[in-house]
Amino acid sequence: MGKYLIMKKFLGLLLIFSLSSCAELQQIATQIPSSYGVTDSEINSGLKQALQFGIDKEVTRLATEDGFFKNELVRIGLPPELQKVDKTLRDVGLDNLADEGLRVLNRAAEDAVGEAIPVFASAVKEISFADARNILLGNDDAATTYLATKTETELYAKFSPIINNSLEKVGANQVWSNLIQRYNAIPLTSNVNPDLTDYVTNEALNGVYRMIKKEEKDIRNSLNSRTTDLLRRVFALQDRS
Repeated sequence: MGKYLIMKKFLGLLLIFSLSSCAELQQIATQIPSSYGVTDSEINSGLKQALQFGIDKEVTRLATEDGFFKNELVRIGLPPELQKVDKTLRDVGLDNLADEGLRVLNRAAEDAVGEAIPVFASAVKEISFADARNILLGNDDAATTYLATKTETELYAKFSPIINNSLEKVGANQVWSNLIQRYNAIPLTSNVNPDLTDYVTNEALNGVYRMIKKEEKDIRNSLNSRTTDLLRRVFALQDRS
Protein backbone atom coordinates (compact mmCIF):
# COMPACT_ATOMS: atom_id res chain seq x y z
CA MET A 1 0.00 0.00 0.00
CA GLY A 2 2.89 2.38 0.82
CA LYS A 3 4.61 1.55 -2.46
CA TYR A 4 1.33 2.28 -4.32
CA LEU A 5 1.02 5.73 -2.71
CA ILE A 6 4.66 6.53 -3.50
CA MET A 7 4.18 5.48 -7.15
CA LYS A 8 0.96 7.53 -7.41
CA LYS A 9 2.68 10.64 -6.08
CA PHE A 10 5.61 10.07 -8.44
CA LEU A 11 3.30 9.79 -11.47
CA GLY A 12 1.44 12.92 -10.36
CA LEU A 13 4.66 14.89 -10.07
CA LEU A 14 5.79 13.56 -13.45
CA LEU A 15 2.50 14.68 -15.05
CA ILE A 16 2.77 18.16 -13.50
CA PHE A 17 6.35 18.43 -14.70
CA SER A 18 5.38 17.32 -18.20
CA LEU A 19 2.53 19.82 -18.47
CA SER A 20 4.78 22.56 -17.16
CA SER A 21 7.49 21.64 -19.63
CA CYS A 22 5.02 21.66 -22.56
CA ALA A 23 3.84 25.13 -21.61
CA GLU A 24 7.41 26.38 -21.38
CA LEU A 25 8.30 24.78 -24.70
CA GLN A 26 5.26 26.36 -26.34
CA GLN A 27 6.25 29.75 -24.97
CA ILE A 28 9.78 29.31 -26.24
CA ALA A 29 8.50 28.16 -29.65
CA THR A 30 6.48 31.33 -30.12
CA GLN A 31 9.63 33.34 -29.51
CA ILE A 32 11.77 31.47 -32.03
CA PRO A 33 12.24 33.60 -35.17
CA SER A 34 10.70 32.03 -38.28
CA SER A 35 11.85 32.12 -41.87
CA TYR A 36 15.63 32.25 -41.68
CA GLY A 37 15.71 34.13 -38.42
CA VAL A 38 13.14 36.79 -39.27
CA THR A 39 9.96 36.97 -37.23
CA ASP A 40 6.49 37.76 -38.57
CA SER A 41 6.66 41.00 -36.63
CA GLU A 42 9.87 41.96 -38.41
CA ILE A 43 8.41 41.03 -41.79
CA ASN A 44 5.43 43.26 -41.04
CA SER A 45 7.66 46.14 -39.91
CA GLY A 46 10.02 45.72 -42.87
CA LEU A 47 7.24 45.78 -45.43
CA LYS A 48 5.69 48.83 -43.81
CA GLN A 49 9.09 50.52 -43.82
CA ALA A 50 9.53 49.80 -47.53
CA LEU A 51 6.12 51.25 -48.35
CA GLN A 52 6.73 54.28 -46.16
CA PHE A 53 10.03 54.92 -47.93
CA GLY A 54 8.21 54.83 -51.26
CA ILE A 55 5.56 57.22 -50.00
CA ASP A 56 8.05 59.63 -48.40
CA LYS A 57 10.41 59.62 -51.38
CA GLU A 58 8.16 59.40 -54.41
CA VAL A 59 4.75 60.75 -53.39
CA THR A 60 6.25 63.76 -51.60
CA ARG A 61 8.24 64.54 -54.73
CA LEU A 62 5.12 64.42 -56.89
CA ALA A 63 3.46 66.99 -54.64
CA THR A 64 6.09 69.64 -55.46
CA GLU A 65 6.02 72.04 -58.39
CA ASP A 66 6.90 70.16 -61.59
CA GLY A 67 6.62 66.87 -59.68
CA PHE A 68 4.38 65.64 -62.47
CA PHE A 69 5.16 68.05 -65.28
CA LYS A 70 8.91 67.30 -65.42
CA ASN A 71 8.68 63.59 -64.62
CA GLU A 72 8.35 61.61 -67.83
CA LEU A 73 7.06 58.56 -65.95
CA VAL A 74 3.93 60.35 -64.74
CA ARG A 75 3.62 63.53 -66.80
CA ILE A 76 -0.03 63.98 -67.66
CA GLY A 77 -0.67 64.36 -71.35
CA LEU A 78 -3.87 65.27 -73.07
CA PRO A 79 -6.92 63.03 -72.98
CA PRO A 80 -7.50 61.21 -76.29
CA GLU A 81 -10.29 63.61 -77.23
CA LEU A 82 -7.89 66.55 -77.08
CA GLN A 83 -4.73 65.03 -78.54
CA LYS A 84 -5.84 66.16 -81.98
CA VAL A 85 -6.30 69.66 -80.52
CA ASP A 86 -2.69 69.69 -79.34
CA LYS A 87 -1.35 68.41 -82.64
CA THR A 88 -3.38 70.85 -84.69
CA LEU A 89 -2.33 73.83 -82.55
CA ARG A 90 1.32 72.86 -82.87
CA ASP A 91 0.95 72.37 -86.60
CA VAL A 92 -0.18 75.97 -86.93
CA GLY A 93 2.56 77.35 -84.67
CA LEU A 94 0.68 77.66 -81.37
CA ASP A 95 3.14 75.55 -79.35
CA ASN A 96 3.17 77.91 -76.35
CA LEU A 97 -0.58 77.72 -75.98
CA ALA A 98 -0.50 73.93 -76.22
CA ASP A 99 2.30 73.72 -73.60
CA GLU A 100 0.33 75.90 -71.21
CA GLY A 101 -2.64 73.60 -71.57
CA LEU A 102 -0.48 70.64 -70.50
CA ARG A 103 1.12 72.55 -67.64
CA VAL A 104 -2.14 73.44 -65.93
CA LEU A 105 -3.27 69.81 -65.96
CA ASN A 106 -0.07 68.72 -64.23
CA ARG A 107 -0.21 71.59 -61.74
CA ALA A 108 -3.65 70.43 -60.67
CA ALA A 109 -2.32 66.92 -59.99
CA GLU A 110 0.61 68.33 -58.02
CA ASP A 111 -1.78 70.33 -55.86
CA ALA A 112 -3.83 67.23 -55.00
CA VAL A 113 -1.17 64.64 -54.29
CA GLY A 114 -0.30 65.95 -50.83
CA GLU A 115 -3.66 64.61 -49.70
CA ALA A 116 -2.49 61.06 -50.45
CA ILE A 117 0.19 60.90 -47.78
CA PRO A 118 -2.03 60.59 -44.65
CA VAL A 119 -4.36 58.19 -46.48
CA PHE A 120 -1.42 55.96 -47.37
CA ALA A 121 -0.05 56.17 -43.83
CA SER A 122 -3.37 54.90 -42.47
CA ALA A 123 -3.48 52.02 -44.95
CA VAL A 124 0.10 50.99 -44.16
CA LYS A 125 -0.69 50.79 -40.44
CA GLU A 126 -3.49 48.32 -41.16
CA ILE A 127 -1.26 45.69 -42.82
CA SER A 128 -1.60 42.46 -40.84
CA PHE A 129 1.12 39.85 -40.25
CA ALA A 130 -0.57 37.49 -42.74
CA ASP A 131 -0.91 40.25 -45.33
CA ALA A 132 2.73 41.22 -44.88
CA ARG A 133 4.06 37.70 -45.51
CA ASN A 134 1.83 37.23 -48.58
CA ILE A 135 2.82 40.62 -49.97
CA LEU A 136 6.52 40.03 -49.33
CA LEU A 137 6.47 36.75 -51.23
CA GLY A 138 4.19 38.10 -53.96
CA ASN A 139 4.89 39.83 -57.28
CA ASP A 140 7.16 42.85 -57.70
CA ASP A 141 4.17 45.15 -57.28
CA ALA A 142 2.27 43.19 -54.61
CA ALA A 143 2.63 45.91 -51.98
CA THR A 144 1.56 48.65 -54.40
CA THR A 145 -1.44 46.59 -55.50
CA TYR A 146 -2.45 46.12 -51.87
CA LEU A 147 -2.11 49.83 -51.25
CA ALA A 148 -4.15 50.72 -54.33
CA THR A 149 -6.94 48.36 -53.28
CA LYS A 150 -7.11 49.97 -49.86
CA THR A 151 -6.84 53.62 -50.91
CA GLU A 152 -8.03 54.23 -54.47
CA THR A 153 -11.68 55.03 -53.70
CA GLU A 154 -10.83 57.36 -50.83
CA LEU A 155 -8.09 59.09 -52.78
CA TYR A 156 -10.32 59.71 -55.79
CA ALA A 157 -12.84 61.40 -53.49
CA LYS A 158 -10.09 63.57 -52.00
CA PHE A 159 -8.29 64.36 -55.24
CA SER A 160 -11.28 65.28 -57.38
CA PRO A 161 -12.43 68.49 -55.64
CA ILE A 162 -8.85 69.67 -55.15
CA ILE A 163 -8.06 69.13 -58.81
CA ASN A 164 -11.26 70.86 -59.83
CA ASN A 165 -10.44 73.85 -57.61
CA SER A 166 -6.87 73.88 -58.89
CA LEU A 167 -8.02 73.93 -62.49
CA GLU A 168 -10.17 76.90 -61.59
CA LYS A 169 -7.41 78.60 -59.59
CA VAL A 170 -4.79 78.47 -62.34
CA GLY A 171 -7.27 79.47 -64.98
CA ALA A 172 -7.36 76.09 -66.65
CA ASN A 173 -10.92 76.51 -67.72
CA GLN A 174 -10.03 79.77 -69.41
CA VAL A 175 -6.90 78.24 -70.95
CA TRP A 176 -8.80 75.29 -72.31
CA SER A 177 -11.71 77.43 -73.41
CA ASN A 178 -9.29 79.59 -75.38
CA LEU A 179 -7.44 76.56 -76.69
CA ILE A 180 -10.60 74.76 -77.79
CA GLN A 181 -12.09 77.91 -79.29
CA ARG A 182 -8.96 78.39 -81.36
CA TYR A 183 -9.06 74.76 -82.36
CA ASN A 184 -12.76 74.87 -83.27
CA ALA A 185 -12.10 77.93 -85.42
CA ILE A 186 -9.86 75.82 -87.65
CA PRO A 187 -11.81 74.49 -90.66
CA LEU A 188 -12.99 70.88 -90.66
CA THR A 189 -12.71 70.38 -86.87
CA SER A 190 -15.44 69.29 -84.47
CA ASN A 191 -16.22 70.42 -80.93
CA VAL A 192 -14.71 68.49 -78.00
CA ASN A 193 -15.60 68.77 -74.32
CA PRO A 194 -13.88 66.18 -72.08
CA ASP A 195 -14.35 66.00 -68.31
CA LEU A 196 -10.92 67.31 -67.40
CA THR A 197 -11.36 66.92 -63.63
CA ASP A 198 -12.13 63.21 -63.88
CA TYR A 199 -9.36 62.68 -66.40
CA VAL A 200 -6.69 64.48 -64.35
CA THR A 201 -7.84 62.77 -61.13
CA ASN A 202 -7.40 59.32 -62.62
CA GLU A 203 -4.08 60.25 -64.20
CA ALA A 204 -2.85 61.63 -60.88
CA LEU A 205 -3.80 58.41 -59.09
CA ASN A 206 -2.08 56.33 -61.76
CA GLY A 207 1.04 58.44 -61.39
CA VAL A 208 1.13 58.06 -57.61
CA TYR A 209 0.84 54.27 -57.75
CA ARG A 210 3.34 54.10 -60.60
CA MET A 211 6.01 55.85 -58.54
CA ILE A 212 5.36 53.72 -55.44
CA LYS A 213 5.58 50.65 -57.67
CA LYS A 214 8.94 51.88 -58.97
CA GLU A 215 10.31 52.24 -55.44
CA GLU A 216 8.94 48.82 -54.44
CA LYS A 217 10.57 47.19 -57.45
CA ASP A 218 13.89 48.86 -56.63
CA ILE A 219 13.83 47.54 -53.07
CA ARG A 220 12.86 44.06 -54.21
CA ASN A 221 15.50 43.80 -56.92
CA SER A 222 18.40 46.00 -55.85
CA LEU A 223 20.43 45.32 -52.73
CA ASN A 224 21.64 48.94 -52.78
CA SER A 225 18.03 50.15 -52.36
CA ARG A 226 17.67 48.23 -49.08
CA THR A 227 19.05 51.04 -47.01
CA THR A 228 18.35 49.67 -43.52
CA ASP A 229 19.30 46.46 -41.76
CA LEU A 230 15.61 45.58 -41.40
CA LEU A 231 14.98 45.92 -45.14
CA ARG A 232 18.02 43.79 -45.94
CA ARG A 233 16.99 41.01 -43.57
CA VAL A 234 13.32 40.98 -44.52
CA PHE A 235 13.73 41.17 -48.29
CA ALA A 236 16.42 38.49 -48.16
CA LEU A 237 13.49 36.11 -47.54
CA GLN A 238 12.04 37.10 -50.88
CA ASP A 239 15.40 36.43 -52.55
CA ARG A 240 15.35 32.86 -51.19
CA SER A 241 11.76 32.12 -52.19
